[in-house]
Amino acid sequence: MKREPHVPRRLLEKMRHTMECAPLAEVDLIVPVPLHPAREHERGFNQAVVLSRALASAAKLPIEEHTLVRRVHTERHRAGMDAQVRRESVAGAFEVRQPEPISGRHLLLVDDVFTTGATVSECAAVLQSAGAAGVYVLTIARA
Repeated sequence: MKREPHVPRRLLEKMRHTMECAPLAEVDLIVPVPLHPAREHERGFNQAVVLSRALASAAKLPIEEHTLVRRVHTERHRAGMDAQVRRESVAGAFEVRQPEPISGRHLLLVDDVFTTGATVSECAAVLQSAGAAGVYVLTIARA
């Protein structure tokens, strides 16, 4: 497996500052958007996990990496894919395997890039259906 990349200090400081703003100050658990195991093996790491770990450490918050899973290996989202195609590609792709860690908690869902919001919307819906009290989203870039 490849070595996880380093999160630059400047980005980490911006993330920490963002966490101090309402409503993110209510967050009590960080959840990274999962990759399918085959894609993670291919890439060598999950960039959302790398970001989540750095943020969890900086914000002194727990992270839950194993409750939300990607059970369907979806096609890669490419430039030019419209929002409807992206939503259809991730529909049913995620599930919560262990609802106990998220039940009644305010979650911060972390992903690297926000394009149409299809992935984080699907993840947030699954997390809320499994009992999360609230789901906030933090992404590092917008495509």
